[in-house]
Amino acid sequence: MPVTLHLVDQAVWASDPQVQHDLQRIYADAPAERMGVPVAAFLQEHLEAGHFFGCARFNERLLGAVAVKADEQAWWLSELCVRKATRRRGVGSRLLGLVSDAARTGGRELRTLSSQLPVADQMLLARLGYRLDITGDYFVLAPPLQGGGKP
Repeated sequence: MPVTLHLVDQAVWASDPQVQHDLQRIYADAPAERMGVPVAAFLQEHLEAGHFFGCARFNERLLGAVAVKADEQAWWLSELCVRKATRRRGVGSRLLGLVSDAARTGGRELRTLSSQLPVADQMLLARLGYRLDITGDYFVLAPPLQGGGKP
């Protein structure tokens, strides 16, 4: 499924009702264990803190998203979710590849807190050929190994 990267920050959120609708639906479809707070509160808190979402866009609709907190060295990823109707079609894999490319273009690496990486996400990253290098209390999502997976 050919998707493109669409970054959603507070300004995009405030100006685009379709983005609001799509992001709410993406996270409403999340498995219950993935969302510890109500979806509206999660979205509001993330955006109001100055963070953004990396989203997979297809035919002007958002199908998947990952929450991103950026600092000078890295993009910290959490809460990867794809709409239930489009799971297992490569949307999450493609989204991670696009986010990885965007982070590297900006001179940053991808990281995720070890406590926020569900087993299903660990399996996806391993299947894609990503290495999880333990560095303290977080994982560095290094670029895929040559010949490993299909980023």
